[in-house]
Amino acid sequence: MSFVFKALDHVQLAAPKGSEEEARAFFGGILGFEEVEKPEALRKRGGVWFKSGSCQIHIGVEEPFVPAKKAHPAFEVGNLEALKSHCRDHGVEVTEDNNLPGADRFYVADPFGNRIELLEWHRK
Repeated sequence: MSFVFKALDHVQLAAPKGSEEEARAFFGGILGFEEVEKPEALRKRGGVWFKSGSCQIHIGVEEPFVPAKKAHPAFEVGNLEALKSHCRDHGVEVTEDNNLPGADRFYVADPFGNRIELLEWHRK
């Protein structure tokens, strides 16, 4: 093939119309992502974008809205236990899952019901 995939640019999750402040509170306030300014041409669509390091997550408005219960982004995290405690301290329900060999992980749902996986690989 004459092409190559270089990196994952972003993940988009759907949210209901008018949910930008809830997204800011969760992704920015609780998870610590930094808000990214959307291009002018895309602002009228609603939603909000975030980044942390090279990870970007875009929250887009979708009507009618249905949360992603199975499909999900997975973020590799340093110090997963600290994040788990932080989530619980902020009232975020944590669903633990020990079924991935070589990793610790758990799931949370954003305020709209979208599933998010957070994991940390064991290093030898």
